[in-house]
Parts: sequence; structure tokens; C-alpha cells
Amino acid sequence: MNHFILLFSLFLAPAFADKESQETNQNFSSNNVSHKRLKRDWIWNQMHIKEEIDTPLPHHVGKITSSVRNNNAKYIIEGEYANTIFQVQETSGDVYAFERLDREKKAEYELTALIIDKRNNQSLEPPSKFIIKVYDINDNVPVFVQKVFNGSVPEMSPVGTSVTKVTAVDADDPTVTGHATVTYQVIKGDEYFTVDDSGVISTTRADLDRENQSTYEIIVKAKDGPGSSGDSSTATVIITLTDINDNFPVFKHPSFHFKVPENISVGGEVGRVKVEDVDEPQHRNTKYSFVRGDYRDTFEIVANPFTNEGIIRPKKPLDFEKVAEYRFDIEATDPTVDLRYFKSGGSRSISTVTIEVTDVDEPPVFTKLPYEFKVRENDPEIRTLGSVWAHDPDAAKRKIRFIRRRASPNGDYIRVSDTGIIQLPKPLDREFSSSYNITVAAQEILEDGRLSDRESHAQVHVIVTDENDNAPELIYPEEPRVCENAAPGKVIIRISATDKDEISPRGFFKFSLATEDSNFSLVENYDNTANVTVKYGQFNRELAKIHYLPVIISDNGDPELSSTNTLVISVCKCNEKGNFTFCEERAKQVGVSIQALVAIFICIFTIIVFFAVITLLILLRKRHKKDLSGLGRNVAEIHEQLVTYDEEGGGEMDTTSYDVSVLNSVRKNGIKPEAVPSPYAQVQKPPGKITSGAGEMEMMIEVKKDEADNDRDLLPYDTLHIYGYEGAESIAESLSSLESGSSDSDIDYDFLNDWGPRFKMLAELYGSEANEDFVY
Repeated sequence: MNHFILLFSLFLAPAFADKESQETNQNFSSNNVSHKRLKRDWIWNQMHIKEEIDTPLPHHVGKITSSVRNNNAKYIIEGEYANTIFQVQETSGDVYAFERLDREKKAEYELTALIIDKRNNQSLEPPSKFIIKVYDINDNVPVFVQKVFNGSVPEMSPVGTSVTKVTAVDADDPTVTGHATVTYQVIKGDEYFTVDDSGVISTTRADLDRENQSTYEIIVKAKDGPGSSGDSSTATVIITLTDINDNFPVFKHPSFHFKVPENISVGGEVGRVKVEDVDEPQHRNTKYSFVRGDYRDTFEIVANPFTNEGIIRPKKPLDFEKVAEYRFDIEATDPTVDLRYFKSGGSRSISTVTIEVTDVDEPPVFTKLPYEFKVRENDPEIRTLGSVWAHDPDAAKRKIRFIRRRASPNGDYIRVSDTGIIQLPKPLDREFSSSYNITVAAQEILEDGRLSDRESHAQVHVIVTDENDNAPELIYPEEPRVCENAAPGKVIIRISATDKDEISPRGFFKFSLATEDSNFSLVENYDNTANVTVKYGQFNRELAKIHYLPVIISDNGDPELSSTNTLVISVCKCNEKGNFTFCEERAKQVGVSIQALVAIFICIFTIIVFFAVITLLILLRKRHKKDLSGLGRNVAEIHEQLVTYDEEGGGEMDTTSYDVSVLNSVRKNGIKPEAVPSPYAQVQKPPGKITSGAGEMEMMIEVKKDEADNDRDLLPYDTLHIYGYEGAESIAESLSSLESGSSDSDIDYDFLNDWGPRFKMLAELYGSEANEDFVY
């Protein structure tokens, strides 16, 4: 068994050994046969040592001893700090510390003790663990957990108000009385604050004013209990006084002076008065009030919540001509000041305000707003309703001119003269509009005759009173019908009426039939309606399938007006239950208003003008073709002849196949070509034969070409240049005979050289000599 025996005295060890020997002998004598192993145990003192021993090393800690009796026994220790900090004497078992121990670093050490046979290093006893405890000495001073502490307390707080708490710790053993006990003391700022043993800092005065000093820096010392070396540590505590509302605002200036134009708008800013409040912004709640002066109904002072300034605003319009200067006293107060901390003896904050009103050119001012006139409708005698009036409020007192700006309804129904007279150019119709509104502008006339650019406006209302000038009208129902076998008294339909005039206060509409010679009767309901009923019954569809019933409606007005309205009633076939089974379709009366007729006429006129323009354009286009239309030939025929006529034909007189009269038509149409030298003029033609000159034909062709180039609507005449024309006949007579070259004619054929390349061969045959200079 491995049991440790602690706190054994050394002198008791032999006694225990002797007793154990006696018991062993008894066991042997009682039982000679069996053999029992001797019991062995570890024997040592309690292991402990003080920290920071100032005697020379090593320091004796204690002794480990085993009951083993062996001369070869050897003690050893094992563990983290064995054979470094702690060592054991092999034969005696004394344990020594070879370093000074610090309990604050390590309070106890755990080691393992062994006893072995030094001959073979075998264990003589099982290993056993033991602990070495380090006893504390008061060798550490308290240390604050932080160097700087912060705290706050409202200003003017009572004595003993808690501010903050400081904490210092002592590394010594707290289980040892007095070793870790910390005491605190304020060594700087103790006239304002104190600290108790728990570290709580509190005020010692009730007059701490933030406005005088907002922060305090104090020093607190921490010291442990009696028996210490007397060392201590300190920490800094910064204490801030928080603000309370304990000060009234004070004006920065004893008086304020402002200038403002008289046309400043109501609610506009006149100026700002400034105050000083030493409290923080959240505790500034300045209120401004009038102390002396009779103008509190003219101005108001509103505090700006951000700047605490007093903004002066007018509550009504200012007038330089009436009051040019305002002077009054104002006071600044703060109703939220805590009166518990109010500093008595302070003077009231009062300032004088002077407001100087400057003159500006104001627009005219109407004497009455708005203007209202009444007029009877359709009264031709009324031309003037009244007048509007405005004056110049400035000292200049200029004349005023009135101008109409806007009208509702729009139109020239009401006029305004330059002097402000309201006129009617024509009678007003209440049925068109029961009221007429206009806006009249008033402008000052300057010294140079021009109108001022500043103007004021007034509303003029004209109410048109009603005259009974419209007869009531029937509100036509939807196709009234009656059964042909309807019984007498059967209600066919209920009719009602409307009147554009106002309803007469004397009664309702009156309904009556224009004739009694009908199978219908009319019964009034005295609520502006009447019932049309069957009078005798049994209608004959063979005689009349539709009945036209004239109804007279009067309005009880002054004068009384009436109208006759025709009610169209269809007679239908009905079944036994009185349900309609068949009714003839009748044409509905469709009325067309004057506005619709005007619109229709405008559309018709527009269509006529459109077709007239189209017709004119067609005629102008045909004008380019009038030369061809006179001959009764179309463009295709002319174009065909001009294109294909490119040969000489059977002779000069052969015109049966190719008709050139179309080309000659240019004369008949009035075109007179200019005189151009003609190549035919050199030849004397036979008398009695009138031929058209080649120059005329040449001119005609040029005219046609020019028309084709300039008129894009005509067909192109690009082939006109190949048209060769010899004329009506040739002075050379017939060229068909090959023997004509040897004839005895005295005609000179040299002119053929002038006719161009086509007549070159003839010129060589008949001419005396070819023109050598002719180039082809």
C-alpha cells in the first residue's frame, strides 16, 4: 500500500518501528509456516517555503523519508521543476530550492518522490507525488486597472453625488489578512471630490458650475493594508460636468436697427436679433416677447431653433405713407430654466428694436374688392353698369388707367374704359351665361405718358337676372305606344317639360291639349309632369296607325309663355296580356342645329374649292398640249411620225405616206418664228409654186425641241434631230431620172453642195464642180 503519513515527528519514527517489529515477531510465533512481507511507507515533513527569502541559496524546503531499510537506497525526485529549481539529497532525502520563489508567479509545485536501489536502479518503493506550497509575503503594491478614468456629473449637483468608480488590484494572497486590502485617497482635487474604500468618487461641493469650469482632473492613490512596505500607485480621473438649463439668454446688443421696404410680403424676414445663452444648444429655448410698444399686432418674433436668433416678421402689410418708423422693446427669456439653480440678482435681458420703412413705388390700390353688378338680361337700354376706382398710394398721386385683362366667358361682352367705367356693348343673355367675370388691371400713368410696369388687379362680377323670354319645351319620351284595344283611362305615358329660364316661384308648368277632338286626354300631376291617357278606347289601326297629339305647355311666368309640342303616339297590336306584339317603324325626327348646318356648309365649300383647284391644275397641264389638241391628233401619232420619218420617200412631192402638216401647224397656233437665213433662199424657185421655207421648218423643230426639254410632262422628242425635210417641192424638179445629168437644162445645180452630205452625190452628178472645202 502506498499511503503517505504527514506531520510525523522524527522522534516518533523509532517507536513505530519497534512496535511494528513486535507485531511481526508475534505473527511469526503464531504461524511458523506462513511468511508475511514487512509494510513500508513514505515518511516526510510538510513541504512549504516562503517567497522571496533573502538568505543565501539554496533554501531548505523539507525532507522525504521512506521506511525502507537499505544501505543502497537512493532518493530522487521527478517533475517539471525537479533538478532545476528543486533538488533532493540522495541519501538523506532533504529537498532544497535553488531559486528564490515568487508566489505571484506560481503558488505551488507538484513533484514525484522515488527511492531506488542505486546498484540496479530498481524502485524500492512505488513513486509518490507531493506538493510544495509557497507562502505569501506582502511584497506587492496595488495597481490600477487603467491609468486614466473618466466620469461625469451634472453641474450644481448636491454633495455626495456619485461620479465614477476606480479599481486597483493587489497581487498578494487575498486569504492572508491585510495582504490584498486596498485603500484609496484623492491626493489632487480633494477640495471638489472624495473617494471611499470601494473606489467610488463623489462630490464634496454643491456649487460646481459648468459655465465656470467644465472639466476637472484629479489624482487618486491606491495603498494596501498595514505591514506593507508603504508603496502605492496612482491613477488620473477626468471628470466632466454635464450641462443643465440654469442660465437665461442675454441680448448681444442693447438695440437693433433694421431697414425694410414697405412692399415686403407678409411673413417675410425683416431682420434677426441675436442673444447669447451660455448653456449648451439642447438647453437653449429662447422666447421673445414685446415689452413696450403698440406694434405687436404688426410684427411677430419667432425663435430660430438652430441659431436661437429671433426672426422679426410682419403680420400685415406695411405702408410708408402711414407709418415710416416702428420702435419697440423686446425681452428674451427661457421658460425651461431650472429655477432650483436660478442665479438670483440677474438683470432682465431687454433690447430696443427700430424698424425703418423705406418708400417704394407701389401699384395702384382699388377702393373696393371685389366689384359686383347686376343687370337684366336682354335689356337694350342698359349700357353702363358702374365703375371701378383705384388710386396711387404713393406721394406722387399719379393718374390711373384701367385695362381689361381676362374675361369669362371669353368674348366682348363687357368692356372697361380707360377711366374704369364698366360698359355693355350689347344686351346679355342669361341663358348663354348667368354671370360674367372680368379682371380689370390698374396702371399708373407716368410723367412722360407711359404706363408703369406695376399694376394691380380687381375682379368684376356681373350677375344677369332672369327675364321670362323662353317658353317651356317638352322633354320627348322614347316612342310612346298604345294598344289598339286599350281601355279608357289607360295611362300611355308620363310627360315632363323643361325651361331655360328660372323656375317661376308661383307654380308649376301647365299642360293642356290643343284640341279635344282626339281619343286622348291629359291629366296633370302638379309636379311639372302630366299623364297622357286613353279617352274613349279602341283605336282603329286601319284608319290611323300613328297619332300626332299637340300638347300646349305654359310656364306661369310674367309674362306667361307657352309652346305647342307634338307628341307622336304609335298604335300597336297587343296580346291578351297587353304586351306589344307589332308596331310599325316610324321615322324619327332628327333635328339639326345651326352649328351643325354651318359645319356642313363649310365642308361642302371646302370640297368645291378642292375640285376647282384640281380642275385648274389639269387645265394648266393641258395648255402645254394645245398645239396638238387643235389638230385633233394625239401625242402618240406625232411622236410616231417624228421618230420614223427618216427617209426621202418617193420624191419631193410625195407626201401621201408622210403627212408633215402637223409640223406646219405651228403657224396656225400663233407661233411666229424669227427670220433666220434659209439655205433655200439661194435658189430661185419656179413661179406659181409657194413652198414653205426650210428656215421656218427648222425654227418649228427647235421650238418643239425646246418645249420637250422644258416640259417634263410631255413625251421626249429626242429623235427630232434625225428629221430631214426637203420642203414642199424641189426647184431641181424630179431627181428620179438617171439621165437628168446629161440634159440640156440651164439650171445651176451647184447649190446642191450647200445642202449637206445627203445631196453630195447629186451635187457631183449635176454640179459643175464639187465643193472641195465642204467637210462631212
